[in-house]
Amino acid sequence: MQFRAVFPVLGSRVQHRSGSVAADRRTDAARGVRRLALLAAGAVATSAAPAAANEVVITVTNVRSADGVVRACMTTKESIFPRCIKDADSHRTVVPAGQTVTIRFTGVKPGNYAIALLHDENNNGKADRTLGMIPKEGYGFSRDAKVSMGPPKFGDAVFTHGTDKQRLTIKMRYW
Repeated sequence: MQFRAVFPVLGSRVQHRSGSVAADRRTDAARGVRRLALLAAGAVATSAAPAAANEVVITVTNVRSADGVVRACMTTKESIFPRCIKDADSHRTVVPAGQTVTIRFTGVKPGNYAIALLHDENNNGKADRTLGMIPKEGYGFSRDAKVSMGPPKFGDAVFTHGTDKQRLTIKMRYW
């Protein structure tokens, strides 16, 4: 009931048989706020579930030292693998090195991916080489793709990611 507009001089406390109209309005507003809060909590709970499911968790083993960082990239594009340069859709991260390293990529869409890792021991942002071609630092690839006179082909490192959480283990290799 809108008594305020009809009787502006009475203010907000118009008495009614069941109590004041202002109290009724506050109760209705509180119920509405509670309903809205429950609806928002339900939306957050259901939206959080897919984010955890679309996750790729990588355990990196055989890291020779805790010096520097481990750089990781995961891509769907064969043409730029293993560098992931100029790929806005790639997943990239840098984590501190350790004996065993865990890397998490979240929000990963289903598809075919390949992962490349670099143990950047001096943290200079590049793969250092001896004689211009032999890697000084550690490297690793999904599916434990082998290196022979250059990085592996995308097809050797590719794996299929669905909608479930996926765990991979990649062994770091050194020359």
